[in-house]
Amino acid sequence: MSTFDQILPITHEILAAHHSKIAQLDWLIVNRDLNGRVRFIVPEPIKKDEARRGEVEAVYQMLAEQLGPHCYPPEAGILYEANSEFARQGTTHYVLGEFDRVWFVDRLATESNWACITPETRGATRVVFFSIKGGVGRSTALAASAWSLAQSGKRVLVLDLDLESPGLSSALLPPERQPKYGITDWLVEDLVGNAEVVLGNMVATSNLSHDGEIHVVPAHGIEHGEYIAKLGRVWMPKLKEDGTREKWSARLERLLQSLEARICPDIILIDSRSGIDEIASACIADIGANLILLFALEGEQTWNGYRMLFEQWLRAGVTQKVRERLQVVGAVVPDFNSVDYLVGLREHSYEVFSDTLYDNIEPAAPDTVGPTKPGDPKTWRVGTLVEGWNFDEADERGPHHPWAVNWHRSFAGLRSLQGRLAVIDAQEVQAVFGSLIDGISCAVEARQTL
Repeated sequence: MSTFDQILPITHEILAAHHSKIAQLDWLIVNRDLNGRVRFIVPEPIKKDEARRGEVEAVYQMLAEQLGPHCYPPEAGILYEANSEFARQGTTHYVLGEFDRVWFVDRLATESNWACITPETRGATRVVFFSIKGGVGRSTALAASAWSLAQSGKRVLVLDLDLESPGLSSALLPPERQPKYGITDWLVEDLVGNAEVVLGNMVATSNLSHDGEIHVVPAHGIEHGEYIAKLGRVWMPKLKEDGTREKWSARLERLLQSLEARICPDIILIDSRSGIDEIASACIADIGANLILLFALEGEQTWNGYRMLFEQWLRAGVTQKVRERLQVVGAVVPDFNSVDYLVGLREHSYEVFSDTLYDNIEPAAPDTVGPTKPGDPKTWRVGTLVEGWNFDEADERGPHHPWAVNWHRSFAGLRSLQGRLAVIDAQEVQAVFGSLIDGISCAVEARQTL
């Protein structure tokens, strides 16, 4: 009996065995619904063409026999549509194998997905702080990065999009500066066309900045109200007056654009939800991130998680759209035996990148790569390799090569990170977060010179 994981390979095997028949179709959609059951969607004219309809039905019959409960019965297994784009709208979808007109479509519980990667934004640099698991010091690193960037004169916008585990705002704002509303309020009010009411009261300025500014948008306001009830609605698509649906990540993008227009930041730092579910994908795939920081602890849980994510991108054929924006961050690197720890982290990171995202070629010779000055746009992620996109394991320019965030007792178990940042100096921040902050700064400078 087949299982869910066998749906794709069995489907590909059966279609490949009947390649000549499938190639005659203008297009074919293999549709997997919310319950994991498969059916075909084919062009409407096939329904009236008895011979071609019989061929499609025969192929589907074989598929149904192989997939068993993961297929609809043959009499209900084929749908007819006039337009393939309409049938794929709002779904995770990708071309299946070598078939350039066969689409595999996944219907998911949310309308966000990892396979649809939006182009990089052309506005302020958007940096996403992401991790497979929580508890890796991600929010602390973001707060320290915001502090340092502001000290250098940057206008920084910080968003707490870890909505199910909010708290970043408390690291940058004292209680008396917390705004009235937050992101959850805006997303809920937007569903009923009332978002403008909260927009002007959901941003607060941190007291930690000196030469620059830190503008903070929390997950919720000073009074959280019915937060759980609101949280259950933020992921909802918005039904517009013309009957179309706007998925929640598109609504989030509208919020970002509104905030960017109001604040005019130099850089936007976004604290993402942890995990690899479809809701977490919005921050990585749907909002035009320019730099995606992948926080990692050395261990199987970390690398198994990132491997699953990278393999999903590989299957969907979108690796080239996202890989150049990625960067691994070595989270809370221990102060004991740190060199060996980072070597192990780099080795496992390289293994995952090499198996999934890197092109299967040898890296270009050093003398053909060009300048290697840190932050040079010619050497930062794009256009540096002659034959493809690949890096040696020891190449510090590779996204697999971790930017280290060092463990330090002064940041461990703090009750008030805001209080700690209020009295810290630049030297202390550099000692703990220097590699991360320098990398972010170089990325911002590189984009500004393009």
